[in-house]
Amino acid sequence: MFTRFTCVLAGLLALALVPVASLAQDAPRPNIIFIMADDLGYGDLSCYGQTNWQTPVIDGMAQRGLKFSDAYCGSTVCAPSRASLMTGMHNGHTWLRANGPTPLRPGVDITVAQVLQQAGYQTAMIGKSSLACNSEDQDLPHQMGFDYFFGYLAHAAAHHYYPKQLFRNVAGQTEVIEYPNNDFHEGEHYSADLFLADASNYLDAIADSDKPFFLLYATQLSHASLCVPERWVAPFRGKFEEVTVEQKHYRGTDEPKATYAGMVTRLDWEVGQLLEKLDQLKLSDNTLIVFMSDNGSMNEGGFNRNWFNSSGPLRGGKRDLYEGGVRSPMIAYWPGKIKPGTSDQITASWDMLPTFAELAGAKYDHAVDGLSIVPTLIGSGDQPQHDYLYWEFHEQGGKQAVRIGNWKGVRLNCKEVADGPIELYDLSKDVGEQSDVAAQHPDIVREMRRAMAEAHVPHPEYPFAVDQK
Repeated sequence: MFTRFTCVLAGLLALALVPVASLAQDAPRPNIIFIMADDLGYGDLSCYGQTNWQTPVIDGMAQRGLKFSDAYCGSTVCAPSRASLMTGMHNGHTWLRANGPTPLRPGVDITVAQVLQQAGYQTAMIGKSSLACNSEDQDLPHQMGFDYFFGYLAHAAAHHYYPKQLFRNVAGQTEVIEYPNNDFHEGEHYSADLFLADASNYLDAIADSDKPFFLLYATQLSHASLCVPERWVAPFRGKFEEVTVEQKHYRGTDEPKATYAGMVTRLDWEVGQLLEKLDQLKLSDNTLIVFMSDNGSMNEGGFNRNWFNSSGPLRGGKRDLYEGGVRSPMIAYWPGKIKPGTSDQITASWDMLPTFAELAGAKYDHAVDGLSIVPTLIGSGDQPQHDYLYWEFHEQGGKQAVRIGNWKGVRLNCKEVADGPIELYDLSKDVGEQSDVAAQHPDIVREMRRAMAEAHVPHPEYPFAVDQK
């Protein structure tokens, strides 16, 4: 049986969680690091089935922590996915719903950083901004709750690993850092090296503080361009039959497959460097680390996700609302607090705000779509369950998708047709979404239709056909 929906949209929005105190009144509040990979596919890690390379560090986290099989990104492309993580709301309710000029709004949209900041956390974001696809506002990270920011403000700039400039904002004061010997595709300063060094310095600086910290480490890896230093390409050279990628917006290369393999293994090494730093600073035992991707595997920059089965057993990838576009590898690691295992708890990145708030003893009084998964993480208490998960996408004619239990509904062409047909898949038998069983289950299709209508709030910049009715 699946949950029938009994609330209208107004009721749904009223279901905000106001977290209670943290795990125990006398327990220290944990530090929290959220590592967000970029365009990493569900099947790109060896602990999720990849056989062309190994990711031993992340695999080790999965073995010693909690590996999720049914975790989901906020969207199938970058900016709206990160908006869901930031706000605790799914795509039907977030203001930022597409890769475009619309940023999160200071004073209106409340982020997880602000919630934790108000609870006494030090907050930092390093890497690719998760507040806008394109923003010229150098103070936006500070306005949205980050005490410290270093990285790219614009996602298009983050397509390149040798930036001409990056931005550092400390408590509202911005510094523009120039890299004159970089030329986007080549140069002296590889951005992933800069971000890793900055994260290490940040941890050094706050290690002795009596305040806990929240760090969003938003690496570019493994998003195109296909670009990684030679030491990471060399182990894979000659292992694959290569093609040539012409240099246009993205970097050209004669060995895209070896380069991509090197990018993922570099990402794994980078996670290891962060773990080593936490050990050195004696922060490991009280730091929760969550690792996820922002969306499914790409076909960009000359890369083809079919080369390495990057979506694993799932259909599609980036820009699809099939499972390959929105299901993500997810690992939660907290030594001594999270018991090793695998969880099939259905969760999404918009669950992180209420989860982190509960662990931090933070309170908030605004509506979110997320549910705390603290009971799943610590193996204690009753885990609340979603009535459904919802996504919408505003490219390629417009799309909607819903997951209810093991049922998945997908609707296409939403910009032209107000109430188009819904494809239906039974994920318990067909995780690859190959067999549309809508005709056999009209009652479930009705529930999918109801959920789609309930979850979608019209947006002036991103209309669907139903908004014109």
